[in-house]
Amino acid sequence: MAIVTNTYQTTAAVGNREALSDIIYNISPQETPFMSMAGRMKAKATYEEWQTDALDAATSNAQIEGDETTFQQVTPTVRVGNRTQISKKSVVISGTQEIVDKAGRDSEMSYQMAKKMSELKRDMEKTVTGNQASSAGGSGTARTLGSVEAWLTTNVSRGTTSASGGFTAGNVLAASDGTVRANSEGLLKTVMQSVWTNGGKADTIIVGPYNKRIISAGYTGIATQYRENSGVKQATILGAASVYVSDFGELKIVPSRFSRDRSMLVLDMDYWALSYLRPFKTESLAKTGDAEKKQIIVEYTLISKQEAASGVVADLSTS
Repeated sequence: MAIVTNTYQTTAAVGNREALSDIIYNISPQETPFMSMAGRMKAKATYEEWQTDALDAATSNAQIEGDETTFQQVTPTVRVGNRTQISKKSVVISGTQEIVDKAGRDSEMSYQMAKKMSELKRDMEKTVTGNQASSAGGSGTARTLGSVEAWLTTNVSRGTTSASGGFTAGNVLAASDGTVRANSEGLLKTVMQSVWTNGGKADTIIVGPYNKRIISAGYTGIATQYRENSGVKQATILGAASVYVSDFGELKIVPSRFSRDRSMLVLDMDYWALSYLRPFKTESLAKTGDAEKKQIIVEYTLISKQEAASGVVADLSTS
């Protein structure tokens, strides 16, 4: 239909108010599962050290009556350590931007700093669950911490050409990636058996999105692919799993957006912690113009209390 001649339309009008919502939509993930489950400690230096120990292997112990005692050799503890790493995020906001009327937030600085805090935690989660070597750094190089995959050497399943890293000569070396192979329950069972044999009681599997799907679709040890007393009457299709029941205990299956999808971490979370030399702190920086400057800074390291309590299934296919 044609409009009436001289109808005044919005396309010609001047002065109509904009319709800008006061809600800012952000779906970027903020979950940091490893950091949420790990312990928290207080660091005292840029190089944090601790000791590990183990009992001798069990043997048949039969002694001759009246025999003179032969003393066994005493095995010293093992001294290990990790470097602290400094991470930060910063924001500079002009005085004008801070004062003007804005949609969705009253203070630009407060809004941006909240975003930066979430971003900083995501960076930390990616770092600690990754395969990063530790380094003392230098005048032009940042100190780095050794992450979970780099620590694991005892209970590992790796593809061909892969090699473990581990603690040596004061630093944690990164593992070398090998040829990828298909994820299978047999690989996990082998690592689980090794963890248990060495004294660990793994309780958590942290895995990326693709291999989380493989676990849910193909593992026979899955325990919770059903709902109990859900009260749902309509048809429900469940294709996910949250608990794996192994010969050596139950493990939570935790999907992670920030760990490497090619690696399945099999962890005893009692033996992992984050140690903070400088906890999260918001600092106002020197004003040098018509703008406000702030940063969030944290200095921390990863404590692997005993790497033999955990394991990794590495070099898994991701497609």
